[in-house]
Order: sequence, then structure tokens, then C-alpha cells
Amino acid sequence: MRTLVAGAAGFIGYHLARRLLTDGDEVVGLDNLVSGQRQNAADLSADARFAFVEHDICEPLPDVGRFEVVINMACPASPVDFRDKAIEILRTCSVGVERLLDVAQRSGAVFVQASTSECYGDPLVHPQPETYWGNVNPIGVRAPYDEGKRFAEALVMSFHRRHGTATRIVRIFNTYGPRMRAEDGRALPTFIMQALRGDPLTIHGDGSQTRSFCYVDDLVDGIVRLAKSDFVEPINLGNDEEITVRQAAEEVIALTGGRSRLQFVERPSNDPERRRPDLTRALQVLGWRPTTPRREGFARTIEYFRSLQ
Repeated sequence: MRTLVAGAAGFIGYHLARRLLTDGDEVVGLDNLVSGQRQNAADLSADARFAFVEHDICEPLPDVGRFEVVINMACPASPVDFRDKAIEILRTCSVGVERLLDVAQRSGAVFVQASTSECYGDPLVHPQPETYWGNVNPIGVRAPYDEGKRFAEALVMSFHRRHGTATRIVRIFNTYGPRMRAEDGRALPTFIMQALRGDPLTIHGDGSQTRSFCYVDDLVDGIVRLAKSDFVEPINLGNDEEITVRQAAEEVIALTGGRSRLQFVERPSNDPERRRPDLTRALQVLGWRPTTPRREGFARTIEYFRSLQ
């Protein structure tokens, strides 16, 4: 198939494009490199079936032909971006998504929207099923991303209902693996880089807040399955093994063989207390659940960051 991947130079976008190329697809990757990495685009371009187009999806899209599948992974997703790139994130989740939906509509393509567990905000229901409407602060510092993604879901469903567009929505929970940005502000790459340097690992609050970490290859497999399905409503993809942030930090120290200590700092506003996906729908609809053991995935990620030093 011929597939358009917006955000192909980003962390998940890179791994997704690589998987599609392995499956035999021809892939066109769009990215404005605001948060994507040029090296990712260069590495993908070594495959003759991959074409890279440096472009902002908020601007009129160049004519890059027709596609069977359009996958939108484009949007800065790091907490460090939520303030400085707030307007850009909101435009990407609105204007940018509409432009890509137009491409999919004209091509008669399947459209896959990368949404997020942030749609649930600081959830009051655990684990979070797709039927839960969330607990989001619409004016908080995280709102551009949280509400932007919620708007994008509404836009995608509106295209489906009005135009019959074959849309799919994936709500992505915490994902990790090689090619994450080292300084993107997320807990795991921050912990790994601090441990490799021998610095204290900075934990927000007392570290009792929980996260559920999914290895990127497992996530990508779920996205590919979703694109091939006919399911329209959102589907959670992530790992339902819930651990505390403090436990994640301690595991990183052990796996790096370091002796870093833990340093506790003030928690940012609207930082979710718990985050764990209900994977019932993913299992029933896609036959999917994550398979990579956390310690194995952590070790692979640590080795990637160690190779950058």
C-alpha cells in the first residue's frame, strides 16, 4: 500500500514508518521538524520506498499523490512543549488534522488519528476505558495538548459521520523506546540520562503517582492492526501494568548499574495521579496486547541512550 505518515521524523512516527516499510508499503513522510529529528528522516530515506517531505501540516499540503492509508502522528507531545508551543499544538490538532482528513477523503483512504491518554486528564476512573469522558482542566498548562487532542477526535468523528471517511482513533498511553528525545521532559528519558551521567534522578512529588509504560514496537503493532480494522471509535493502546514513578526510577538505576540517588522536587500543576489503560477493547477488536517485558524494554532504551554518549 501507499501510506502517508505525518510526523514521520518523530519518535513513534519513525518506528511506525520503519514497520510499514518492513511490511512492504511505500511511505511518504511529512514533518516540519519542530519536534521531529532530521536524523530519523535521513535514516528512513535510506529505503528507496520512503520519501520525505519537510512540511507543516497546518499549511496547504503539497500534491504528494493518493494514498490507501493516512496516519497522523504529527504534534509536539512533550510536557516541555506545552507552554512554548501551545498555539502551534492547538493549530496542529485543528487546522492540521482537517488538512490531513481532506487528503484522506479525496483519496478514499483510511485515516488514523494518533490521540492520547491525556484525553482522560487526571482521571477519576481506574483503569480508564474508552467510554470514560475524562477529567481535564480546559485552561491549565497542559490544556493545549489535552484539549487539542480531544478536539481532534471530535473533528475526526465529524468527518466520519458527515462524509463517511474511514476514520480510526488510537489513544496512546505512555510509550518509550529507542529514538526518544533525551531532553523532552518525560520521566523515563530524563531518568535514563541522569542515571548515565551519575546525577540525582529528579522525581516530581513523592513518586507515588503511577504510569503504565508501553514499548514502542508493541504500540506500533497495535496501530497497524487498527489501520487494518473497521473499528471507528477510539481504542486505547498501552501497557496495563501500572507502576509508580519512583519504581521506574529505581529500575533505571539498577539497569544502568549506577549509584544515583533520588531527588524529590515539586510536582507540576495538573500532573495526573494515576494512568492505566483498560485494554478490553484492544484485545476484543484487534486481538492485541503488549508483549515486551518492561525490564527488557527499559534495557534496550538505556542502551540506545548510552550509544549517544
